[in-house]
Amino acid sequence: MSVQLVTGDDPVLVAEAVARIVKETLGDEDRSLALEQLDEASLRDPEGGWRLAPLVDAAQTQPFLTSRRVVVGRHLTRFARSGDCDELVRLLETLPATTDLVLVWERGAEPAMGGRLPGVPKALAAAVKAAGGSSLDVTPPRGRSEANKWLKKQLEQSGLNFEPAAAAAVDDLVGADRGNIVGLLRTLEGALGSGATVTADDVALYGGDPGSVVPWQLDDSIDRGDITEALRVLHRLLPSRHPLQLLAALHGRYQRMLRLDGAGAADERQAAEILGMKGSTFPARKILGQTRKLGSERIARAIRLLADADLALRGTVDWPDELVLEVLVARLAALSAR
Repeated sequence: MSVQLVTGDDPVLVAEAVARIVKETLGDEDRSLALEQLDEASLRDPEGGWRLAPLVDAAQTQPFLTSRRVVVGRHLTRFARSGDCDELVRLLETLPATTDLVLVWERGAEPAMGGRLPGVPKALAAAVKAAGGSSLDVTPPRGRSEANKWLKKQLEQSGLNFEPAAAAAVDDLVGADRGNIVGLLRTLEGALGSGATVTADDVALYGGDPGSVVPWQLDDSIDRGDITEALRVLHRLLPSRHPLQLLAALHGRYQRMLRLDGAGAADERQAAEILGMKGSTFPARKILGQTRKLGSERIARAIRLLADADLALRGTVDWPDELVLEVLVARLAALSAR
């Protein structure tokens, strides 16, 4: 038995940490038999609320044809109110010895959740500790000094050796979106090999040119229903961006549509206010227009497609990441073409 609590508000960094923990915990066990992952869609009750019973049942189920089970509970901030986690606390007191439990305290997506990430309830944190579990917070620090230390640690743990100028180039390329570091490090390691020395020129070469293609080009081609163009843009983005980064960006856009759907925004200014967007209202106008074009049914369908792709990228289907995104982008564009 083991218990691990992962906390974070960057979907890419959280996904990377969970994937690593699952891989280490599974060991040689058959993934298809030993692993069960439950996200917020699995934790819905018939009345539209949230319930922990499916996660508790999965954790208490005995292994079948394997020596143990690995159970992952995602989007647990749905249970942030006082008393919501009591059932989970009781589970940790009697967790079967054959279950390895991974609890992921991350933001939910359906319906969209905004604001600061709720803190882990004290009772749950104490129960994890009492069960001999460990906690991992992958949220990057916000202060410049601490953020620099965090980035330096990521580079040191990567298996690559970064020259000072290369480290500075990575900082410039990653910017405020710290989740970008995941795809960048994988790209560099794949191109240069583990243990290689990375120069600033390497970062420029393999980190991607932000001016060559921008993510909104993918949004626009999907909005037009142009499947061919959407796939072309996707393939230009993939070398410099981790699949989970692209998925998170798409997910965020359809979350905004979900928030606008039925909110009664009469124009782009009201849409920007609802979405909390500052500055130019042009992005809000584009999202509002696409919300009206798709309608509730197709927006809900898009959210389901994104959820399926998220699970697929985590190993529920034996597809390459590129194929998962190709199918997702084609299906999203097809929704817009109707």
